[in-house]
Amino acid sequence: MKEYTATVVREGLGFGEGPRWHEGRLWYSDFYRHAIFSMAEDGSDEVLEHEVATQPSGLGWLPDGDLLCVSMTDQKVLRLHDGVMSVFSDISEYCEFWANDMVVSPAGFSYVGNFSFDLDARLKELGIERFIAEPPPSTNLIVLDPEGEIIQVIPDMDFPNGTVITPDGKTLIVGETFGSKQSAFDVAPDGTLSNRRVWAPLAGVTDGMCLDAEGQIWFANAISHECLRVREGGEITGTVTCSQHAYACMLGGEDGRTLFIMTCTSSDRFNITDRTDGRVESVRVDAAHAGTP
Repeated sequence: MKEYTATVVREGLGFGEGPRWHEGRLWYSDFYRHAIFSMAEDGSDEVLEHEVATQPSGLGWLPDGDLLCVSMTDQKVLRLHDGVMSVFSDISEYCEFWANDMVVSPAGFSYVGNFSFDLDARLKELGIERFIAEPPPSTNLIVLDPEGEIIQVIPDMDFPNGTVITPDGKTLIVGETFGSKQSAFDVAPDGTLSNRRVWAPLAGVTDGMCLDAEGQIWFANAISHECLRVREGGEITGTVTCSQHAYACMLGGEDGRTLFIMTCTSSDRFNITDRTDGRVESVRVDAAHAGTP
């Protein structure tokens, strides 16, 4: 196993989520600054790309270049076209609680996860021991076509979270945060999913993630100060130590070998909404970015 230590490159975020490397910059959502930002590889030159009235999360781009953004609390996917934000898809019928992360394929199909319950309230009510002992309810992974129509709903997902698509576009891998696994699906030409199977069983909590050129996945282990690299089957092959809890990661930079990690002191909205403890950390790794996002 190869071990790394991340360096803080930007501070002052509310809670960073959905990091994406796009057109030479790192783009990300910030829950509590209610906006989408981008920055340079070294953490400088943060730019406010667009304000979001609610709480933004997963990001992706359609083939025509329009930006899609998950609006968590009202369970919608928004579309930014010519500087104007509009509703691309209302997915509330299939969300058990807030919408969350999303990946958009090069062909324009979107795959959107959601919380299956109120995570912060459940932790507050049950405490950590009962929370772990009592399995939470499952929810759906929602598939949208390039026009925003819901074309498939995958049930019985255990908190579908970070999601990647392989470079050939034929396999989608989604982290099931409270299912202790990453699950794979075959992707059909029409964007629908089939042949669900376990890609990697995990001991950690899989949050935001990205794929590298060796076919392995970097994922944020949300219950610790680390990102882990896992190969198909579950072997952990790398670890990055961060300064605080890790919630999402993305490979990017000029050569695709900079791993950016979104960190914060906590994800509990009852404690961090009015604070700016969020950071972007980064580290240089061996294998470059591959696939989507």
